[in-house]
Amino acid sequence: MSPAVSVLHERAEQYVAMRRSLGYKFSSQARMLAGFADYLAARGDTTVTVTAALAWATAPDPASAAYHRQRLSVVRGFARHLAAFDPSCQVPPGGLLPPAEVPAPYLYSPQEISALIHAAGTLAIPIQAATYHALICLLAVTGMRVGEALALDVADVDLDAGVITVTGKYDHTRLVPLHPTTAAMLRDYRQRCGQLFPGPATPSFFLSAAGTRPFRSAVEATFSRLLVRAGITPRHRPPRIHDLRHSFAVATLIDWYRTGADVAAMMPLLSRILGHAGPQSTFYYLHAAPELLALAAARLHEHNTGIAGTGISRQEAS
Repeated sequence: MSPAVSVLHERAEQYVAMRRSLGYKFSSQARMLAGFADYLAARGDTTVTVTAALAWATAPDPASAAYHRQRLSVVRGFARHLAAFDPSCQVPPGGLLPPAEVPAPYLYSPQEISALIHAAGTLAIPIQAATYHALICLLAVTGMRVGEALALDVADVDLDAGVITVTGKYDHTRLVPLHPTTAAMLRDYRQRCGQLFPGPATPSFFLSAAGTRPFRSAVEATFSRLLVRAGITPRHRPPRIHDLRHSFAVATLIDWYRTGADVAAMMPLLSRILGHAGPQSTFYYLHAAPELLALAAARLHEHNTGIAGTGISRQEAS
């Protein structure tokens, strides 16, 4: 390896260390960046060029367009860092790859959520049935990310106070309140865990069939089976367990609009519960359902004209 190429690897390691010092885990990105540095070394390149960056980012085949964009984004961040030391470094501009098409989330109806919960109870292994029943219920009523729920430890769930301490993206923590019925359901679940695994070797709140913390890949595979058992088989993109989060957010917003709540004022609360950086991220859900867009448009019309457009009188909404 030439001295120049060796310096390139050192700069990459310094960049990774810098990002981690700012609180980013930067695990998959670090692996990508190491692979990119090896790619440049194999080519004999001593700096980043747009041509090399684009060729490396789009090399995996087959791979999704989103994955290609992710790889190029990692290189772009590193190139900005490297350009401070190397004037010959080229920073790949935006727009080199087509923009991402964000698929519309699948919104589960209350009946479909009930069917999923019932299907979970039909799983043959008792702890599996109990875990998926509790997990689906919790995701449906809190909007937590599935990864956040699976990462919960027993100590994170205060059933007496009715609150969960959730560790979200970038290790940020937030408190998610529980309805008393949800807290009671989770208490019953943990009692069932204690019966089936008197001395579990894990602090995990949710348990797999082996008495360990469930793997997300296994959870998603089992959820796909539950979709079939529940009779949820749409023609287009298959629903995901993550769509329970979207369904919670949209259902909450629809309920607020229907009851005449000040949605703009309450949006920060929903953002905190969902673990969003701010309301601007949560407003994404306004575009998730035609019914929600109609209610938002009606509210705006009522505000601008003073005429009720939602079918709810001002007296009923107060």
